[in-house]
Amino acid sequence: MKNKISFGTDGIRGDSDQFPFTKEALIQLGKAISKWALQKYNNEPNALIVYDTRFSSDRIKRNLSDTLALNGITVWDGGVLPTPAVLQLMLSENQINFGIMISASHNPYQDNGIKIFGGKNGKLTRKDELVIESFFENPKISILSNPKNKTVWSQAHNVYKSKILSLFKPNYFNGIKVVLDCANGATFKIGPEIFEALGAEVITIANKPNGKNINENCGALHVKNLQKKVVTTNADAGFAFDGDGDRVIAVSKEGIIKDGDDLMALLLTHPKLKNTSTIVGTVMTNYGFDKYLQDMDKMLIRTKVGDKYVSAKLEEKNLLIGGETSGHIIIRDYLPTGDGIFAALCTLESIIINKNYYMESFAKFPQVLINVPITKKDDLTKTLYSTLINEHQEKMKQGRIIVRYSGTENVLRVMTEDPSMQNAQSIAKSLANQLQKALCF
Repeated sequence: MKNKISFGTDGIRGDSDQFPFTKEALIQLGKAISKWALQKYNNEPNALIVYDTRFSSDRIKRNLSDTLALNGITVWDGGVLPTPAVLQLMLSENQINFGIMISASHNPYQDNGIKIFGGKNGKLTRKDELVIESFFENPKISILSNPKNKTVWSQAHNVYKSKILSLFKPNYFNGIKVVLDCANGATFKIGPEIFEALGAEVITIANKPNGKNINENCGALHVKNLQKKVVTTNADAGFAFDGDGDRVIAVSKEGIIKDGDDLMALLLTHPKLKNTSTIVGTVMTNYGFDKYLQDMDKMLIRTKVGDKYVSAKLEEKNLLIGGETSGHIIIRDYLPTGDGIFAALCTLESIIINKNYYMESFAKFPQVLINVPITKKDDLTKTLYSTLINEHQEKMKQGRIIVRYSGTENVLRVMTEDPSMQNAQSIAKSLANQLQKALCF
């Protein structure tokens, strides 16, 4: 067995049939997490585990929870729920010290992942990750603790649902028709239930998970079916969640896609958010949104890509709202992480309050994103790569180039943004081709 694990931008992720998702590695990981938790919490820790609908999620959950219980951790099994439910349930139940989400988010079913929430404020700190990584590398982890129980938390679903419902007026969405694309993932049951409980007429697609169809031509990355359904059913809006439900992409009644930047613009028209003066985005946030904020005397702060960086900046600056173009929307007085269902409900509320049924937001700069499969992740500041990037940047008019590696896949992401779509496309294609040649064996 390999003896190293590594936390990426969104936990541990990879092929569910390979290390570190083999039974042997999961047992070792469970021991490492147990030792970390016993040292950190020092009070017979309780752990919550929830998971998405992937075929491998139940097996991973069983291997991890069995090991945790054998090594001094009381385990609460919350069942299939979205990632944000982990934190919401931890806040509702003081006994729970840390949470685990088993999911690979938007990835295909063959992949899986493990996200650990180290406390009420969100995901693990890098210090905690390093402790768990170091314990994992020790094949003879010594744990002095008595075995604990595993229990099924049958009310977890209802506790999370009730919390969200409590934040909106009863039957507020009466007369509103929405289409929900649940990505055959973690929101497949609870998403439609919440919208219906608030009075909406709900049409649901991609809500029949079979273990292998999560994110398959559906969800936040694949919205064509949602667009078609919204238009053909004359719905007022459509929302697509990703596999683990922590992000959302919207579709207007005309079938026009509204990404995370649009959603933040719409949310800033909400009475509770309209006085916000500073918003957190990422390097990928469209410059059109930046200009839109400037015109309203508001400021955009950019971070690296990753909702954990957005969350950290919100906390550091004591700000209220931030998000990513990909649909992670964090409203900090609700949770320090994205919740696709909550963000969709708040967006719909904003649309109704402002009678903005076409979801009009701001004028975007044309943006092109090319994902380039690669075989190595070399330092992009090296002369070979930086020269190529700088040469292409000089060809831009008023735009910008962002080149970065995926935190979870062997992929290089090349993004160009320019007032001219033709220019953005040609420069992105040229740079992507040249960098791919340099980064593939």
